[in-house]
Amino acid sequence: MKACEGSSTCSNRVCIGENHKKLTLIQQIYGVLLIYVPIITMPFVFFSAYISYLHLKLMGAENIKTLSDFLPDRKSHRYTMKTQIIMNPGYSVSPTQSKLFWIFNCTWYCPVSVALFEWHAYLVKLVENWWCPFTHAKKETYKDAAIDQSFWHIYPSEVGKLTPEDRYNPIWNAEKNQQDDAGDKQEDQDQKA
Repeated sequence: MKACEGSSTCSNRVCIGENHKKLTLIQQIYGVLLIYVPIITMPFVFFSAYISYLHLKLMGAENIKTLSDFLPDRKSHRYTMKTQIIMNPGYSVSPTQSKLFWIFNCTWYCPVSVALFEWHAYLVKLVENWWCPFTHAKKETYKDAAIDQSFWHIYPSEVGKLTPEDRYNPIWNAEKNQQDDAGDKQEDQDQKA
């Protein structure tokens, strides 16, 4: 049994707060340093995302969300340089006593990182929905990257090869989605009558 499996606060979430204070100072310092290693990979993720974006544009895609659609509005950040809170340091050279440390982390690094990876995941889902309209156990999670038609759907001779579940999936078949919407409206009207 894991240490926090019996904890009521960790039943449906990652358990970290209960364990953090139990760590040695060295473990905490190494842990903080490791959070910045992904900065090294960010240029490659940007490159990969923009390659996926360009691929989709060259395939004829329109209305693709951009990175800015995933970034939080700057006005939505709670703290500014003037109002930024800081922590009392656990040790004397702790960067947590600097407003710049928190502004950098909480206004730039974290939101941009999350937005970049979410945008990249969205683009990869679009690519898969376009080229591979084949259901699997996780395909429902691709709904946020729905498309009008998959590559297979644009060729009448090929769409018939898909199973009905794949042929009529609204994630990559807007026609099916419109039929479902029309059917729902008809059901509503029938129920009201």
